[in-house]
Amino acid sequence: MKKVTTSTVQACLGLDLGDEQSHYCLVGWEGEVELRGVVPTERDALAALLRGLPPARVVIEASPHSHWVASLIRSLRTEVYVANPRRLPLITRSSRKNDRNDAEHLARIGRLDVELLSPVQPRNDECMRERARLRSRSLLVRTRVRVINSIRSTLKVFGIKPPRCAAEYAAQQFPAVVPQELQSIIDPLVLTLQALDEQIKRFDRDVALQAKQHFPATSALQQVHGVGPQVSLSFVTTLVDPRRFKNARTVGAFVGLTPRSHQSGQSDPRLGVSKEGDPALRSLLVNAATSILRKSSPDSDLKRYGRRIAASGTPRDKNRARIAVARKLAVLLHRLWLTGEVYEPLRNARATTAS
Repeated sequence: MKKVTTSTVQACLGLDLGDEQSHYCLVGWEGEVELRGVVPTERDALAALLRGLPPARVVIEASPHSHWVASLIRSLRTEVYVANPRRLPLITRSSRKNDRNDAEHLARIGRLDVELLSPVQPRNDECMRERARLRSRSLLVRTRVRVINSIRSTLKVFGIKPPRCAAEYAAQQFPAVVPQELQSIIDPLVLTLQALDEQIKRFDRDVALQAKQHFPATSALQQVHGVGPQVSLSFVTTLVDPRRFKNARTVGAFVGLTPRSHQSGQSDPRLGVSKEGDPALRSLLVNAATSILRKSSPDSDLKRYGRRIAASGTPRDKNRARIAVARKLAVLLHRLWLTGEVYEPLRNARATTAS
């Protein structure tokens, strides 16, 4: 198949990916359905389908299969767009939703204007592998929290006050307070905690090593207090290319830390953040912001900014401060990545004093 460019495209192919089979619909440039059907979700079958079609733009939805399918389509020198399903209510909220209709809707939207798809930035295999590593670590951390909470609740039922300690020390602290009659119940959970601790530490070492060896940009990001290998690696592998953003402020919107809007006429209510983008990165940024705002954390422009917002001391304002600092942190990390400059924690404060 010859290389497909915007000038040679004759149709748009919508491909709704499934685990076993995928529905496809080919819509011509005049809007007529030229072909539709079902194909096994396998490399050879998909390649054969694409080779038998006229030059076409291909549109697929982001899904567990979209990475390798998009890579396959690009290898055939065909134009492909991975649509963001959160931006496609025509499909996700349709009252007549099914795979056949989804494929046609993808084709028709892609035929009109690819910007309506809010296409997902393509990532290479290395980025996808590290994102999988970070997700696996996050799963183990969440599992550890659930095990700890289960042990604590069991001890409380029998009037035993569980020790207060960080999650990584729980496996060492619990055995000292567990009575003999509960050992057969608690000991297996403590052993599970010990195994989880070992695997989480292993992931921490691997993440730090991969960030240092394969993603050198993360070192500039880790200059900021509260930003370690997990946050920096997640940031770099999620954004992929810092130059894709025309304005650094749009990074906050990309990670879902800017307020939603629903303005109509005279109505313009204050809404919460959009929560769009990658939830794992957003959670890490908020955690980093929480660390920045701690009393024991070093002074910085970010900390002062958050303290001003949380000055009233109410839980609502404290939460607003965390979100606001996380948003500014995202913008700062993007700038450090783009420029590679040395981070100055009190740059704005000194500039204000000098003026």
